[in-house]
Amino acid sequence: MPDALTSYFLFLAEGVTVVALLATLGVALVTLGRPRKPRSRLRVKNVSEHYDHLHDRLAEAVLPKAARKERRRARRRPTGERPRVFVLDFHGDLRASRVKGLREEITAVLGLATPDDEVVVRLTNPGGAVSDQGLAASQLQRVRHRGVPLTVCVDTVAASGGYMMACVAGRIVAAPFAVVGSIGVVSSVPNFHRLLDRLGIDVEQFTGGQYKRTVTMFGRNTDADRAKVTEQVNEIHDLFKDFVHEQRPGIDLERVATGEYWYGTDALELNLVDELSTSDDYLLRARERADLFEVSYTVPRSRVRQLTEAGQAAVARLR
Repeated sequence: MPDALTSYFLFLAEGVTVVALLATLGVALVTLGRPRKPRSRLRVKNVSEHYDHLHDRLAEAVLPKAARKERRRARRRPTGERPRVFVLDFHGDLRASRVKGLREEITAVLGLATPDDEVVVRLTNPGGAVSDQGLAASQLQRVRHRGVPLTVCVDTVAASGGYMMACVAGRIVAAPFAVVGSIGVVSSVPNFHRLLDRLGIDVEQFTGGQYKRTVTMFGRNTDADRAKVTEQVNEIHDLFKDFVHEQRPGIDLERVATGEYWYGTDALELNLVDELSTSDDYLLRARERADLFEVSYTVPRSRVRQLTEAGQAAVARLR
């Protein structure tokens, strides 16, 4: 009898275990199959309130009570809805990886913004790959095409692909020592042919199409190869110049499309920018006529991606 009871309880335990496992599996499948609510990565910060907080904290520390009351009365907003200024930040790298967040931010803003509002982009971009920088500039064009005023503020650098983005704006505001311009194209490829030849290593390359591959890293490059790449670089430069001229027809391209860069004061004289000011001062002035909202969209990144982008940004700063 004891053996029979033992066998019975073992059988019962096994049955319960199997049932529990099946139930857990069923719950997991139901959970995975259930549509998830999209987690919003869009963040909106009321910059107007932030500025008010800073000013109020200082006023409470230095002004007498009567002066504080008078200040609060003078700061009261008029009734009715005020225009809005949507503030976006773009920190560029070689591949303009920030464009993924920028497209979401602009999509969100264009769902609400009107021609009475304004979009301000605080731009920091030393340039990079043509196609990636061009896509970033195209995102800003979406704002202009919808008739919403667009201002780009450059505090440190908007060069090459960065200026391609900046020139889309109806107004470019630059700090006095911001680096602006570099309307040019560069292409460089290291070549290891002589080293491989010395080591007795051959590299075989097979292509379909006369210009499928011209200058290479491992093969022998000919003068014809170099001439073709130079031709392609010049074609890209012409496209770049045409784009800048279309956005800012008042620029003397013969003077500025040399690949050189200028600091803010000289850039103003060359019509590369419209105003000398930091983004902080520009937004403080805008605060007097509109409510300010900082809009940001976070794109999840892996550790490897973060390290890669940090390395790209370091290389870009050395260019």
